[in-house]
Amino acid sequence: MELLKSIILGIIQGLTEFLPVSSSGHLVIAEHFMRFDKPDMSFDVLLHFGTLLAILLYFRTDIFALLKSLNPSAKGEAVSDNRRVLLYLFIGTIPIGLVGVLLKDPIEALFSNPMVAAIMLFFTGAIVLVSDIVRSRGLEMGKMGVLRGVLIGIGQALAIVPGISRSGMTISTGLFVGLKRDDAARYAFLLAIPAILGATVLDIGSLANIESHYLVRYIAGTVAAFISGYLVISLLLAMVRKQKMKYFSFYCWFVAIATIILLGRGL
Repeated sequence: MELLKSIILGIIQGLTEFLPVSSSGHLVIAEHFMRFDKPDMSFDVLLHFGTLLAILLYFRTDIFALLKSLNPSAKGEAVSDNRRVLLYLFIGTIPIGLVGVLLKDPIEALFSNPMVAAIMLFFTGAIVLVSDIVRSRGLEMGKMGVLRGVLIGIGQALAIVPGISRSGMTISTGLFVGLKRDDAARYAFLLAIPAILGATVLDIGSLANIESHYLVRYIAGTVAAFISGYLVISLLLAMVRKQKMKYFSFYCWFVAIATIILLGRGL
């Protein structure tokens, strides 16, 4: 039964990590109602690592282009844009890195409180709804500037709280500061790479100490997160492009209300 729960939670993570509905919020709520047995945060970290692998595979062309721009002999406008994107990614990762290091224990405590996740889903829904109304100013991510990179990074840092969607905050902030819709979504995915990788490194101790009887289900959950995450990326990119993010707002509010009602009944 625990193996099946791990796979279900992995699928939930993969589907909700990239959709603007908060994967962490869904995991907190789902783990509570499923009475899922986990000794620490290591399971959630591995699920996020599974979605990281999905990003690396899906955006491999973009990633290779960014890495090739590090070659000092490379020239051209595209190379210059990619170098600036790397700078923005570095700067944008600083806020969530500081929050993760300085507030690690208080944040982890929130992951045992499904009511917090439910309340924050209301906030996520509101932000995503407003972002769908914003008119794009057509700014490319390679030319957005340091300040915009910092603002998007702050948006991502807020999403460390369960119930606040990382993809929802980064895409929405990107749209608020004027990025093209496609670029806002692509940049959000690229910005997730150092954030998820950093979270994995911070919890490497708990990962190294996973007991053997947890190992199989943890791996199963990670694989499920990778597969479902990879399959959903194209859907999100299309919905951002067509300004259909608002549908996720209604979903967030539905889940939040349903969770609060169930918690109120003592479930």
